[in-house]
Amino acid sequence: MDKNAKIYIAGHKGLVGSAILKNLKSKGYTNFILKTHAELDLTNQSAVADFFAQEKPEYVFLAAAKVGGIVANNTYRGQFIYENLMIQNNVIHQSFVNNVKKLVFLGSSCIYPKEAPQPMAENALLTGPLEYTNEPYAIAKIAGLKMCESYNLQYGTNFIAVMPTNLYGPNDNFNLETSHVLPAMIRKIHLGKCLEDGDWDTICKDLDFRPIEGVSGKNTEKEILDIIGKYGIRRKDGAVQVELWGSGKPMREFLWSEEMGDATVFIMESVNFFDLINVIESKEKRNTHINIGTGVEISIKEVANLIRTNVGFSGELWFNTQKPDGTMRKLSDVTKLHSLGWKHQVEIDEGLSRMYAWYKKYRIE
Repeated sequence: MDKNAKIYIAGHKGLVGSAILKNLKSKGYTNFILKTHAELDLTNQSAVADFFAQEKPEYVFLAAAKVGGIVANNTYRGQFIYENLMIQNNVIHQSFVNNVKKLVFLGSSCIYPKEAPQPMAENALLTGPLEYTNEPYAIAKIAGLKMCESYNLQYGTNFIAVMPTNLYGPNDNFNLETSHVLPAMIRKIHLGKCLEDGDWDTICKDLDFRPIEGVSGKNTEKEILDIIGKYGIRRKDGAVQVELWGSGKPMREFLWSEEMGDATVFIMESVNFFDLINVIESKEKRNTHINIGTGVEISIKEVANLIRTNVGFSGELWFNTQKPDGTMRKLSDVTKLHSLGWKHQVEIDEGLSRMYAWYKKYRIE
């Protein structure tokens, strides 16, 4: 990939898109096409067609998506399947129409069956039922993966689908209404620590930067206590309790987002679709996507306690077993990724320390 090649990053403001942009800049790439959602609605077919016809990108990173945690996925099921299908269909198809040299599509490890053998290898795809709470999102991502694979086989395109594990890092979503588990836990335990210390000023600054259901630091103390209490941050029996969903027993794999950016750029630079199908002996060329992860898992309870240590919270972490756990294990088999020449470096304890430091710097001060 030439350093002056025209590169379009869809979703460049998001967790992964921003990491990809940062990584490309560090490697000397200079010619970027960057559009916010306000500037280009990727669910709008005609707008996307006009954009590609005018800009003619040579390389495309498709990191834009409608994303959220277990609550958002289960609540906004129609939005999650519709918006993700529209984004994918429009960008992948227009990349074909406009002769994009290469595209990398970002999916999710939730594409695999709920009871998939662990760790989940690429060939586990479509071998069983999906986890119910995120089924619409997973189906959309499976469709995107298969669209890339099918266009490659029929039209000779070079579209690579990668399936990242749970990601966390700079520019993550800390909105308690829609966030994934790790940033939600960081924010909740941080607010719990502030409540424990009576640090009302920091609580108000936090809510001013990211209001919860419209409640900011300018609301009354009662209104603020009511809203953070709704999300499980409350005083109880003279101490502070932070409620977390589920039993804490599910095992999860977490990858630092900047490493995901590095892995994605590595694949764009070094891996081609036909390299992936040449190793498949069967006439049926399928499961050509690539898992991106660490191959290391940790329980939600262990993650919560690591965050507690980083934050310095001494109150109670209460795991509400009346709330869903989701899939109990979801570990990626990263054999294919390692064979291609990429391996993670940042372990979860270091990553959590980095993320909390980033949160305090860019979300509080």
